[in-house]
Amino acid sequence: MARFKKASDIKVGCIGYGGAFNMGPQHLNQMAKAGMTPTAVCELNPERLEVAKKDFPGIETYTSVADMLKKSGVNLLAVITPHNTHAKIALQCLKAGRHVVCEKPMAITTAECDAMINEAKKGKLVVSTYHNRHWDGCILEAMERIGKGQIGDIVRVECRMGHYGSPGDWWRCSKSISGGILYDWGVHLLEYALQVIQSDITEVSGFAHNGFWGPGSKWGKDCIEDEANAVVRFKSGCMLTLRLSQIEGNNKHGMVEFVGTKGQYVLDGGSFEHFTFPENGQTLVTKGRNQAGQGEKFYQNIADHLVKGAPLVITGEWARRPIHILDLAGRSAKLGKAIPAKHK
Repeated sequence: MARFKKASDIKVGCIGYGGAFNMGPQHLNQMAKAGMTPTAVCELNPERLEVAKKDFPGIETYTSVADMLKKSGVNLLAVITPHNTHAKIALQCLKAGRHVVCEKPMAITTAECDAMINEAKKGKLVVSTYHNRHWDGCILEAMERIGKGQIGDIVRVECRMGHYGSPGDWWRCSKSISGGILYDWGVHLLEYALQVIQSDITEVSGFAHNGFWGPGSKWGKDCIEDEANAVVRFKSGCMLTLRLSQIEGNNKHGMVEFVGTKGQYVLDGGSFEHFTFPENGQTLVTKGRNQAGQGEKFYQNIADHLVKGAPLVITGEWARRPIHILDLAGRSAKLGKAIPAKHK
């Protein structure tokens, strides 16, 4: 892979500048903070292009990816579009010789991820996924505490989020577009857990309930699940469960819970609870606030990789792991049986 002499030589852009979560400016600003040069924006909505021009005076604007790839000298592109478009757009950019960062999730299927990884290898290019939450304060805190062996060997990890309420009216509530209920926060929760579980995936089971909210929603039969679950077995014997629900109102037990042979650790966005069991039979509980997040390290690592050859933290293979789990869980839910993992 050809390296750049300095970070400012890396011309960056984004495909999609939509207003949801203001992700367009977030990507370009973090790229700029890492020393790279915001150069181009591609967006179908002309009003959003006008916003981009105000946010980044002098930036190139395009309404088609093909036009951008033909006319712009941009080197690295962030794909900030609906989930089911990630693979197609990423492959288009990779085949044009551009490095690519996809918003999470990387794609919807394992096959799409494989195609992106293979194309990047063929062109000696970077393909990554915006897992900036890899550096969230909650998981950094957890890794420091769990890494000291205070809860022993990890036996079980439970990941969960939910609320009681009907789906909204935007594309994330369409199963065919988003991939399903597990593909939004589920990818983040899996990515947290996979940082701690140092073992290969062996098989995945999936379970889902559909049809309670769907008929009354804009999406009808294409509505995301009322609730979906994944159960993952690891070679070490550890088990991971993931549950996302729209029919559950009790969320008082934390987003991720690690259960070990000597204790438990409950992770939430802002705080943690750490349970240990000394030999005297007492339960010791430590509660506290999580350390500050360091999400800006994502694009700093991309820049350091392209300029200095630093190891890439979020490789295509790493970003594929949660997608492989969710892909297998969806197939398992339909077949009613566990499916062996292809990628570990």
